[in-house]
Amino acid sequence: MYFTWKGKRQLKHSQYWRENKKRRHHLHSSAPAQKKKERVSLQSSNMAAARRLKRVVASQPGFLNFKSSSDSSDVVSSRRKRVNKNKKKNWNKHSDINDVDAFLEDVRHQERTTGGLLSEKSDDSLFFLDVGQPKKAEQKAEPVEEKKKRKGKASRPLRIDLILQHDSLVPPPKDVLAYQQPNAKKLRRIAQKAEQLAAKGVVPRRQKQLLNRRPLDRTAKKAVTEANNNPDRDYYDMWGQEYKDAADPWYLQQTGKKRVKRPEKLNEKPSVLPAVEVIAPGGSYNPDFFSHQALLQEAHEVEVKKQKEADKIERQLAVNREDTATEETVFREQVEGLVEEENEEEAAPNGEEGEEEDVAVGAISLAEKKTERQRKRERAEKIKEQRRLASRRQIGQHQQLFQLRSIKASIKQQDQKTKAKQKQRKANQEAQKAQPRRLGKLKFQAQDLEVQLSDELAGSLRRLKPEGSVLKDRFKSLQKRNLIEPRERAKFKRRHKLKYVEKRAFREIT
Repeated sequence: MYFTWKGKRQLKHSQYWRENKKRRHHLHSSAPAQKKKERVSLQSSNMAAARRLKRVVASQPGFLNFKSSSDSSDVVSSRRKRVNKNKKKNWNKHSDINDVDAFLEDVRHQERTTGGLLSEKSDDSLFFLDVGQPKKAEQKAEPVEEKKKRKGKASRPLRIDLILQHDSLVPPPKDVLAYQQPNAKKLRRIAQKAEQLAAKGVVPRRQKQLLNRRPLDRTAKKAVTEANNNPDRDYYDMWGQEYKDAADPWYLQQTGKKRVKRPEKLNEKPSVLPAVEVIAPGGSYNPDFFSHQALLQEAHEVEVKKQKEADKIERQLAVNREDTATEETVFREQVEGLVEEENEEEAAPNGEEGEEEDVAVGAISLAEKKTERQRKRERAEKIKEQRRLASRRQIGQHQQLFQLRSIKASIKQQDQKTKAKQKQRKANQEAQKAQPRRLGKLKFQAQDLEVQLSDELAGSLRRLKPEGSVLKDRFKSLQKRNLIEPRERAKFKRRHKLKYVEKRAFREIT
């Protein structure tokens, strides 16, 4: 347990009265001579404690006591009682802190009354020059206005207010919690780092984002809905035939036709391709010769590509004639293990001894240990190899100093390659926007080109033969623009098998 000075003083006081009670009980029960002896010893001990208290207090530096002590006998040292303080019980029993308490109480009293120790005060603050009462002539020289003001009784504070006023000159303690700030050290470090970056001219990432943010259009104000109980508001009959402007917010709110705000994501098109693609000039009913030939070349390349893919699949699925089994290969497979087994049986007795020798030699080689000389040699060779590699590396670094020009050229060339790759990557990304994406398990299959051969061209619209289908073209356009996923027609799967029955009339004919 921990005690304050006041708590220790109270504890000592209680122990003191407990001991005196025991002594009084002992004195009442003992002889009168013994009582007198005990009283004398108690008085002497109290006097010695008082003298020691005064001596210790007077020896403190910078201490001025309000009461002057003229007794020289108090300063005289008295013989101290020898007590064994090896045990904690004796510490509390025989330790005297009255001198310390008295000294601290006097210091606190000086701080309350004078605001500090008297020894530290200046003479001007402690003394003043008394020149007596002011003269009556000076009092009469006061202006008339001030006299009128002072005719009434001067308002003085109440006695209860004076009692409740703070009369101590000790300043109140500083409230540490009021100055504390959570994460103050971290915030101070962040502020110092920001100042250093600002001095170098570096803009933080967060500030860049704030600067790059789009400015808000604060001029446009939201439509304010008027109150329903406004008598000046126009009356509108929602069942009438007249048309009301849809921009009126009150009308939209009352009729429940106010639309939900459309997300900006829905305004972005899934593809950059147009809804209706214009056919090439060669697809006209009376095209130019070169444009028609270009369209035919494009269709030819598409067909060649399809043919190559078909040939590749056919080659992969084709059967190699050399892998086909013949009578000779079948017979060789059947007799393959018989001849080799006979040769192995003949060579087995001679080969067993060689195997045993090999096993013995291998066991001996594993059992051998390296000598200390061999280990030292290997260690020296390893250190030598490491030194050789380190010197070689150091020589290479020195040689690079003379290759700074070529190194700079290579770095410049590498930067150019990186920029070229970035441009190509951006071009590929832009081109990828015009390509259909993979939205389902099926891949998009482009529609066949609608092209007419040279002998099928018609000179007028009357003899033009229609090709393709508008419905199929629109369906493919939706797939190509990533609006719907590529699909196949659902295959009809018959649940039950067909049952053929000959009718009686057919049976009679046959």
